Amino acid sequence: MEECCTPHARETNHYDLVVIGAGSAGFSAAITAAEQQARVALIGHGTIGGTCVNTGCVPSKTMIRAAEAVHHARNASRFPGLTGQANVTDWHSMVGAKDDLVADLRQRKYTDLLPRYEHITYLEGRARLTDCGVWIGERAVAADKIVITTGGRSAVPDIAGMAEVPFLTSTTALELAHLPKSLLVIGAGYIGCELAQMFARMGVAVTIVSRRGLLPDAEPEISAALTGFFADDDIGVVSGITYRRIAKTDGDIVLTVERNGEEAQLRAEHVLVATGRTPNTDGLDLEKAGIAQHKNGAIRIDERMRTTRAGTYAAGDVTGRDLFVYMAAYGAKLAARNALGGDALVYDNAAMPRIVFTDPQVASVGHTVASARAAGFDTKTSVVPLDQVPRAIAARDTRGLIKLVADAKTDRLLGAHILAPEGADSIQTAALAIHHGMTVCELAATIFPYLTNVEGLKLAAQAFEKDVVRLSCCAG
Repeated sequence: MEECCTPHARETNHYDLVVIGAGSAGFSAAITAAEQQARVALIGHGTIGGTCVNTGCVPSKTMIRAAEAVHHARNASRFPGLTGQANVTDWHSMVGAKDDLVADLRQRKYTDLLPRYEHITYLEGRARLTDCGVWIGERAVAADKIVITTGGRSAVPDIAGMAEVPFLTSTTALELAHLPKSLLVIGAGYIGCELAQMFARMGVAVTIVSRRGLLPDAEPEISAALTGFFADDDIGVVSGITYRRIAKTDGDIVLTVERNGEEAQLRAEHVLVATGRTPNTDGLDLEKAGIAQHKNGAIRIDERMRTTRAGTYAAGDVTGRDLFVYMAAYGAKLAARNALGGDALVYDNAAMPRIVFTDPQVASVGHTVASARAAGFDTKTSVVPLDQVPRAIAARDTRGLIKLVADAKTDRLLGAHILAPEGADSIQTAALAIHHGMTVCELAATIFPYLTNVEGLKLAAQAFEKDVVRLSCCAG
């Protein structure tokens, strides 16, 4: 077997950069390097494109949008003179359309891109690290620098009996041949909340279970309000519990929990596990390569995307940091540039938008009150309910609120948190305000278009000094 560092191997099989993992982060790193005329090997294993296009963002969001269509048709009567109705008549066709969309985007945004970059060589196979590069099966590939972008997969909670239960993940739940009658969702982070509401609006009896309630890291006003809106969708929310055991009994899944010293049993046709992500590091030989990991297996990196092995970088879900596809791509781009250009770039997530595609949507950027105080800030806040936002009033849908967090000493905006229908489309304005160091006074003085959702940010900024109930339309 030929070693990767022999002279012959370096002549025929040597790359400036090897990227392990062909998802969104891997493609970002590979394309960034290729644009700098670097010779790149992109190593993929399994379906090209990674989590987002295949099993994450794309399939879930199209199904969530379909569920919203059902919901809004049924709620047309909020406008006087209208009635509406919608039902799922062909679940199989919906799943097929989702699969077609995934296949189309995977082809156009991943497979078809490779021939356009002559400096990228795509290699298929399982990779493991060596002293001077990687092995792909029995093939040695030498590299000056390496970026690891192998992503993650659904984590399985440590509940007694879990290994014997046929549970669903966020991937397999969207592949079901038939809509279940009932569903138990374990985990109330963004994946659990999104899929719980989607299935409920499709006609499934859904109960979501968690230790700390819905979106426990969100601002408490948002978590509380969303819990109420879930109740309106007939979604059961069980929190403040300890998991005891789970089993399949008489055709159903039975989860036993303990709350306030008493055991209770929750029963459903299917159980969906949505308790986070586990990094894909199996088989990479990280320990042998001298690459440190966190307790959950995630690769340790510094602010410049460097691992503990010189010349090796990592980005995306495999690092356990900021599990959003756009942050994976951003981090991978930095990793590639640092690998090829001298480690000058620093990862910055201070103005990172975070979105949960429930309805209403949850959108946030920057600090919460808790994180701001932990960082040493003296904070002040404003909260404006959506019934003070003209766009929401005109749409006859005032579910939600906007909360701003500011530095009490400097007036600088530190965080923005929106719970609103289509709230995700407003958060980037707040992200830009935070990125450029705006004060809430400056935000309040900025011109916003009337009868838009984003105008709510102006009202929330004004609310630090004024009672917005006493303002006329467009008053500033």
